[in-house]
Amino acid sequence: MAETVVITGAAGNLGRAVVAAFDARGARLALLVRDVAKARETFGNENERRGYFAADLIDAAQVAAAVDAVVARNGSIDVLCNLAGGFRMGSPVHATSDEDWNFLLDINARTLLHAVRAVVPAMLGNGERGGRIVNVGAFSAQKGAANMGAYVASKSAVIRLTEAMAAELRTKHINVNCVLPTTIDTPENRKAMPDADPGKWVAPADLASVIAFLASPESRAIHGAAIPVTGLS
Repeated sequence: MAETVVITGAAGNLGRAVVAAFDARGARLALLVRDVAKARETFGNENERRGYFAADLIDAAQVAAAVDAVVARNGSIDVLCNLAGGFRMGSPVHATSDEDWNFLLDINARTLLHAVRAVVPAMLGNGERGGRIVNVGAFSAQKGAANMGAYVASKSAVIRLTEAMAAELRTKHINVNCVLPTTIDTPENRKAMPDADPGKWVAPADLASVIAFLASPESRAIHGAAIPVTGLS
């Protein structure tokens, strides 16, 4: 039976690369999306190997309902890829607004929390088959940086949550790891940094390959890792 892979943030540049990577290995894809119509425009209509499940990831009840629908359709969940997230430059810590703080903690950490709350119980039901969870942190989250306090705090939370979950779930046959990319080569980043050399950035397909490896049975000996994916930067 093909594995079932739940992906959040699938509509983004990295998400499309991750969807392509899992599609190539024959997985059944369950994409948690805010806008099902937009997902159809991006990936085509649903079929036996791809389904769309509407959920605002900030709303825990919607996420839980979407994951229940995934299990009802596919019977189980084998992989969760938490790709949803965002970046925003900020102010010095003492001038950080509640709006910036809440936005970054919500989009980077709360979305992850809601997803794992809903998915982990289903994975525990897999018994020895277990499951794999891959989160997306950030290379810059390994230490503080000026005017990035809220962002670094939110992505650092992803790393610490990954480590905590790995410690909690490793004996239950569930691997939890995260990747720490530097700048990803996207049209948006090229526009925002026209003088930079995108050849030194991380290609979405390359990052997707690392995520796909961590989501594979071959990664069964890796728990709680935060793996830098830095391209040539």
